[in-house]
Amino acid sequence: MAATVVLRRNRPGMKAKDWSNWPDQSFEDMDSTLAVQQYIQQLVRKNPADIELILTPPDNQDEGVWKYEHLRQFCLELNGLAVRLQEECNPKVCVQMTATEQWIFLCAAHKQPKECSAIDYTRHTLDGAACLLNSNKYFPSRVSIKESSVSKLGSVCRRVYRIFSHAYFHHRQLFDDFENETKLCQRFTSFVIKYDLMAKDNLIVPMTEELQQESEA
Repeated sequence: MAATVVLRRNRPGMKAKDWSNWPDQSFEDMDSTLAVQQYIQQLVRKNPADIELILTPPDNQDEGVWKYEHLRQFCLELNGLAVRLQEECNPKVCVQMTATEQWIFLCAAHKQPKECSAIDYTRHTLDGAACLLNSNKYFPSRVSIKESSVSKLGSVCRRVYRIFSHAYFHHRQLFDDFENETKLCQRFTSFVIKYDLMAKDNLIVPMTEELQQESEA
């Protein structure tokens, strides 16, 4: 009997309940240059709260590619938070990209960094991150990445983290609803701690007790 062929592809017009609804596949069986992305997304779909598993690379996985693909996934999911922020992050109210009173962030999307409204900062930052992470100059391959390109990931992490911090301190209910569904900020925080991509002093969104213990270890 011929083996059943599973088409792992989302078709136009597919219902939400059927989106990416196919059997899991082992990493070894993912025969594609996008295997790392597919594997990470599979783990996130299965249980976004299983942070340790999601951040544990397969055996012999190139660390630079692993970090790169995770950051791509974080930015992809952060667009969901950005969409929700548009509902209440009014430029006339959130005229600056702030977190606490001590933190005001300048937008790097301009020739000279300058202040933007929070929602514009969010859009500009995610657009800038997408441009860099899809750059053929710095990331021409999804299989191997030069160390000089990997070194750019830290600055992307610092900028996109500010979206979490603004949402937490100024749109708390929206942040909590999104975080309860995705665990995205917890995953991101664990990721940057694990790979030393951000200074711990800049991680200003309060973490769970488990994450706090990890950061102090």
